Amino acid sequence: MVASPAADRPGVLDGATPAAAPRRSPAARRTQAALWSLLPPLSFAAIVFAWWAAVRVFRVPAYLLPGPDAVFLRLIGEGAMLWTHAKVTLAEILAGFALTVVLAIPLGLLIALSRLARQTLYPPIMLLQLVPKIAVAPLFLVWLGFGMESKILLTTLMTFFPLLIASISGFQILDARLLYLTQSMGASLWQTFRYLRFPAALPVIFAGVKTSATIAATAAIVAEFVGANQGLGYVLLRGTSTMDLELTFAVLVVLTLIGIVINYAVEFAEWAMTPWTRISRT
Repeated sequence: MVASPAADRPGVLDGATPAAAPRRSPAARRTQAALWSLLPPLSFAAIVFAWWAAVRVFRVPAYLLPGPDAVFLRLIGEGAMLWTHAKVTLAEILAGFALTVVLAIPLGLLIALSRLARQTLYPPIMLLQLVPKIAVAPLFLVWLGFGMESKILLTTLMTFFPLLIASISGFQILDARLLYLTQSMGASLWQTFRYLRFPAALPVIFAGVKTSATIAATAAIVAEFVGANQGLGYVLLRGTSTMDLELTFAVLVVLTLIGIVINYAVEFAEWAMTPWTRISRT
């Protein structure tokens, strides 16, 4: 008698298919997702608690390190003033960052696809990147004055290069064999760009967008340090010059919140524009 091939395989009896791995229920998946979403706020709460405990246990003087409760009360008391200055800083961040996106991504595409542009445009841009930005900030004040224009220009200058490099790398990442395939199928240049090159470049471009978005807030504050009469950088300088650390920490909290909002906005844009990169968890 010839043994059945199915009999030689463990777990298979008389042609029965192997048992499939148990799948988690939708309720279990939602519970796990909720637990994962709670980790960031719990980590933040742990940091605040450690800060509060360190101040209490070691009896740190308020003029060296105020407690989180004092900072929170100052944040509430100065909320209207901080919001007024935060709107100025946020406008500088968004305007400078938007200008970076509008300029860096198309320029990155041009440099990636054109050898002439790469030889003529990239070296001056690299030279400009090597110049310390804080050294040219006073020049912007001389040329543009103490208004928002100088802050927006410095923010753009500090956030431009990381996004440019990411755009160049992203538009060059495509395998040349895929281009040959689309050409053989009669696809136009626009179709190749729209359905192949641009989607392939988006994950790399968004890596540069995240880096530039992180730098944008710092750039706006540095620009306000150089010369400003409004904005969170101005309030931060005022707080440190008078040793008002509660006000200083309140400004840092507002800046942190602005950074979190910008980061989540970029994360959502990436999630919406790159659906093929989402990993489904079953």
